[in-house]
Amino acid sequence: MKILYTVLVVAMMSFSVVAQSSKEEAIALEKKIIANAKQIGDPDVASYSMYKLIALEGDNSTYKDSLAYMYYSAGKYGSCFMMANEVLKREPKHKTMLELKGSSLESLGALDKAMEVYQELFELTNNNYHGYNLAKLQLSMKKFEDAYATIKKVEGINDTGNIMVTFSINQTHTQQIELLAAIPYLKGVIEEQLDKIDEAKISYQKALKIEPKFVLAKENFDKLN
Repeated sequence: MKILYTVLVVAMMSFSVVAQSSKEEAIALEKKIIANAKQIGDPDVASYSMYKLIALEGDNSTYKDSLAYMYYSAGKYGSCFMMANEVLKREPKHKTMLELKGSSLESLGALDKAMEVYQELFELTNNNYHGYNLAKLQLSMKKFEDAYATIKKVEGINDTGNIMVTFSINQTHTQQIELLAAIPYLKGVIEEQLDKIDEAKISYQKALKIEPKFVLAKENFDKLN
């Protein structure tokens, strides 16, 4: 009986080692498939292998993060939102996932929910880009006083000037503007809503001083004169 027990223990240990080895080989294979799929530009194959990796690695797999990025880049905002939420269950203060979640909600038209996410994100980071997006959403929701309080706070945050914001000039043209100019422009738009016309003029002038060819800021400034 003792000999049989020993044999069973050894067999179970051997099976465990083989199973672990097979799992590691499967993980390595899926990672290789993902790398190849990315190289040739096949997101469907890459995402399928990522799901297999998540199944192999468990709930804490970092490939949930990768899937969220991939879905966002592909414009699949519903899927991005769902995957970002999965990561946030594990890490509630994951700044990038909060940003992807907020941006996805905004793209899906859920502005009230997006505003809540950016409120949380701005409180967490004190980052002027996050604050700018929060103020923009508050403006969209006609929360003018809240938007004004937010943009004034944003205006006082130091920035490197590396972030660009895209504006629609008309149905066919866009313009990329430095965030440092976009902030006073947005402040001017909010001030107009609050009938602070003189302050709005000053804000538009500030935006134009940073970006002299800022079309929307020039149009709004000229309209007030």
